[in-house]
Amino acid sequence: MNIVCNTAALLDAVATVSHAVSGKSTLPALEGILLRAAGSSLYLAGYDMELGITTSIEAQVKQPGDIVLSVKLFGDIMRGLPGELVTLITDEKMNVKIQSGMADYEIMGISAAEYPEIPTVPDGVGFVIARGTLRSMIRQTIFAVSQTDSSRPVHKGTLFEIHNKMLNLVSLDGARLALRSEPIQSDENMQFVIPRKTLNELLKLLDEEETPTSIVVGKRHVLIEVGGYVMISRLLDGEFLPYRKAIPQQVNTTIRVNTRELMQSVSRAAIVINDRVKSPLICNFSNNRIKISCSTPLGSASDVMNAAIDGKEEMMSFNHQFLMEALKNTETDEVRIELNGSLSPMKILPPEGENFLFLVLPVRMPGGVKNA
Repeated sequence: MNIVCNTAALLDAVATVSHAVSGKSTLPALEGILLRAAGSSLYLAGYDMELGITTSIEAQVKQPGDIVLSVKLFGDIMRGLPGELVTLITDEKMNVKIQSGMADYEIMGISAAEYPEIPTVPDGVGFVIARGTLRSMIRQTIFAVSQTDSSRPVHKGTLFEIHNKMLNLVSLDGARLALRSEPIQSDENMQFVIPRKTLNELLKLLDEEETPTSIVVGKRHVLIEVGGYVMISRLLDGEFLPYRKAIPQQVNTTIRVNTRELMQSVSRAAIVINDRVKSPLICNFSNNRIKISCSTPLGSASDVMNAAIDGKEEMMSFNHQFLMEALKNTETDEVRIELNGSLSPMKILPPEGENFLFLVLPVRMPGGVKNA
């Protein structure tokens, strides 16, 4: 292989595909980046047997070929290259010469024959969604993905559900649920679960632009094309919890409140809580006010704010981090909170409609909740 390409373009490509490279593997090739030169482009790939990221950049290919280079060593070299162009030359002994400006390196590579084949989705079903919309949907739901549910690994990802031209993203972890919905131009009805790691990496590629993103779903993998990059990810197997059954249908109390003010109130009351000293926040919804209080061995705290409350008075207790994360991800100035008794989940919704819906389960307190 003998190629010349733009240093900045190669550095960007290396930095992105490296996110899918295995940190530690019994197969040394998986700890590297695959480079394959042909025609007028250089193809790069990172793959850890669960997630793959590939891309191609323009290159002057004097001699086609392929090689696998250590992601750490190659990445460190690329970040320090001084020239606008970089030359890569390999020989039959897997020696790789890297030259840019006045800098020269010679490192050892690994045969591309040792690199595993990255899966494809030849018979998948596809749909298109705007980048900015997909980014918003993932951001608003990924916080509720389970990180500890070993009994149902499928909950370590987000459910993508297309039904009646609506795309629903659903995450849950046993104590909370996040649902985000958007209309979509697709006649297909389907559902699949994408792992949290894949979604985290996808967020790094998505921007606020409304340019289309293509998603193709197969039996075991999903392929996503974003801005010159292709992600291929394993799907999670298993039966996702029938989440709609967990959403309370009856509403006894409706609260309308400023999101930022409620977050600030929660933050003030939670000051006496830390990782070693934990206690739930007690929320008292009455007389168009929300009183939030907490008592721990470190001390006690309380705060009161105004809110528009319609319906029964309620007193409930919550994990402050779960409540705060739900509020942070609303992305609205005001929220509508719906309650159905002190033991039923709190529903957090936009001021109008149900574009998103977050559930936060209350915490049972020994002996019941006392006056706050």
